[in-house]
Amino acid sequence: MTRYQILDELLSNRYHDYSLDDLTEEVNRRLAEIDPDTNGVVRRTIEGDIRYLEYDSPFMVEIDRYSVSAYNIDKQKSVTKRCLRYADPSFSIFKQELSDDEKYLLREALSLMGQFDGLPNLDHLESLRLGLSVESSVDRRIVSLAKSPLSSSSLFGQLFTAISQQQVVELHYHTFAQPQEQLTTTIHPYLLKEYNRRWFLVAAAEEDGKLLTFALDRIDRCHPLPSHLYVPCSGEVWHHFDEIIGVTLYDDSPLHEIIFWVSNVSRDYVLTKPIHASQEQLTEEESVSLRAAYPTLEAGSYFRIYCKENYELIRELTSFGAELVVLSPEEIQSKASRYVETLSEVYQNLRR
Repeated sequence: MTRYQILDELLSNRYHDYSLDDLTEEVNRRLAEIDPDTNGVVRRTIEGDIRYLEYDSPFMVEIDRYSVSAYNIDKQKSVTKRCLRYADPSFSIFKQELSDDEKYLLREALSLMGQFDGLPNLDHLESLRLGLSVESSVDRRIVSLAKSPLSSSSLFGQLFTAISQQQVVELHYHTFAQPQEQLTTTIHPYLLKEYNRRWFLVAAAEEDGKLLTFALDRIDRCHPLPSHLYVPCSGEVWHHFDEIIGVTLYDDSPLHEIIFWVSNVSRDYVLTKPIHASQEQLTEEESVSLRAAYPTLEAGSYFRIYCKENYELIRELTSFGAELVVLSPEEIQSKASRYVETLSEVYQNLRR
């Protein structure tokens, strides 16, 4: 049974090609780890084990026999190696619920999730991680997320739980303008959203249902209110962010068609990382009239986005400096211009 357990794992492995000799060597290596005094097994024993699993056992094992090119170190030449594996990668005589492919994907997902701190409703994450042999070493990390430190490491988890369990929450928070003033409100939490290395909570105010956004680094604590009736968001909450950049929502802000020019220096950056999901490059026919109207803008391309105005929009449009110029509408162009002028005045005052 120990040999069958080892063979079961090897035959379901899609990341190695095992011949009969390879299977024999690997089985002996693992048997020696279990019992150093073992005499091991010979190739004929492994052949017999596979024949039993395939034809005489109650497991109905289907073996796929295939050939791969390999390099023989002793003969110093390429050879064709005849290999064996389960025809179905998810099959197991021990009825394990996950194939090796699924285990690998789950291990990486757990490793990625492990980078978030304070998820109290995922208490079994650590035991599941250990059961799948997920490495906890930083050297094993494949995906690295930039994390913003929170004053309360458990806050993210508490809000995560409140959303998943549909709990009304009493929030205690403050503003940067008046950090000493403690504010309290009752909200129905809907979404945790990350933007620009900062986490935000999107929720509806209990009193009027208005959609609000709270930065997690300004939330001091939260308390679930199980006696309150939770009201789910009408529609999909993330659609409220389809027409904006960032997280600042203004109910009365109209949707603008914003045309802007980007120099060839920054063109590829804007193409590969769009300013907004609606971004599109203007056709050559559309660009001809703009080049005639703005002859001082040379060696560049023209783009458009459909977006509502907020602070994040203006900041994003001006972040490219002289490499991006807003052409229309006049309202957005004026705000971008004033933003740059104010910054210029600050620098000029430094020289006085």
